[in-house]
Amino acid sequence: MEYKRLGSSDLLVSEICLGTMTYGQQNTIAEAHEQLNYAIAQGINFIDTAEMYPVPPKAETQGKTEKYIGEWLAQPHIKQQRDKLIIATKIIGTGRNYKWLRDDAIAALSRKNILQAIDDSMTRLQTDYIDLYQIHWPDRNVPMFGQVAFDPKNEREIVSISEQLETFAELIKVGKIRHLGVSNETPWGICEFSHAAKQLNLPKIVSIQNAYSLLNRTFDSALAEACYREQVSLLAYSPLGFGHLSGKYVQGSPSNTRITLFPSFGQRYQKVNVHAATAEYMAIAQKYNLSLTQLALAFVRSRWFVSSTIIGATSVEQLKENIDSVNVQLNAEILTEIDQVHSRYFNPAP
Repeated sequence: MEYKRLGSSDLLVSEICLGTMTYGQQNTIAEAHEQLNYAIAQGINFIDTAEMYPVPPKAETQGKTEKYIGEWLAQPHIKQQRDKLIIATKIIGTGRNYKWLRDDAIAALSRKNILQAIDDSMTRLQTDYIDLYQIHWPDRNVPMFGQVAFDPKNEREIVSISEQLETFAELIKVGKIRHLGVSNETPWGICEFSHAAKQLNLPKIVSIQNAYSLLNRTFDSALAEACYREQVSLLAYSPLGFGHLSGKYVQGSPSNTRITLFPSFGQRYQKVNVHAATAEYMAIAQKYNLSLTQLALAFVRSRWFVSSTIIGATSVEQLKENIDSVNVQLNAEILTEIDQVHSRYFNPAP
């Protein structure tokens, strides 16, 4: 397992990050703890969660994921290792009316909500600090989760980026947060967060958590440049394209998977060229005696802008295969063939 610096921070994160959004919905607490124990035994030091997990989000299960992780962190032998673990969580953005989470969740990133959210997360996680606190999606109007077109008609009143950073600065000063990150962000957002931090002497963001996979390489251009110039690292989520790049949907829709259990979830993967592109990537994997999972995860890890690849699994067997992909390095020939498929099926799941 390799460890990479996260943006301009002092954090060294494992190249694989354990994603946890199934804990409390598809995974029991015992299964969650089994995964956590296995992951750290393999050298993973980075665990990602969110206040709204598990997904799909609903009042009955909200916060369960953090609670499961908190009960694991509270175990004496794990508690002794807390300073060696990097725990990341997220606060919801605006635009989704999660009144069951907070009374005024519509103004998601107000000072009041941020202060409440961080305390609630720390209580559930049974920790007195969060290593990386992330804005789950922007407060402002942006296309996301499979949307591609910006529409000014959707503009709304927002909490300014400088106001957000001022509140996060308070939390960093008192030691509740070590570093700040964003998620589902745009090039403009990266630059504006960085500019405001410099101008006002406020904490800068060190990471961005966006979707990135063989099926979605929209990060490659403007976002990659913005992150390079502002020293922001990508934490790549959905590196297996919501399971498509495991190959399990090539022959149909198996039962008990996220797409079959929650058909409205992951709509970006229902677009026209997803299955055709996946089949071509599978052919490349087979040609070089790799599984499609190995090919997909090794590709994401090979990108210069990726500090850590977030993997999630509903079984330890899946988790083992995902983690074992760190032993796969793609040569120039394979990468060329991948780019050829990418040219034919350009970002089928943006």
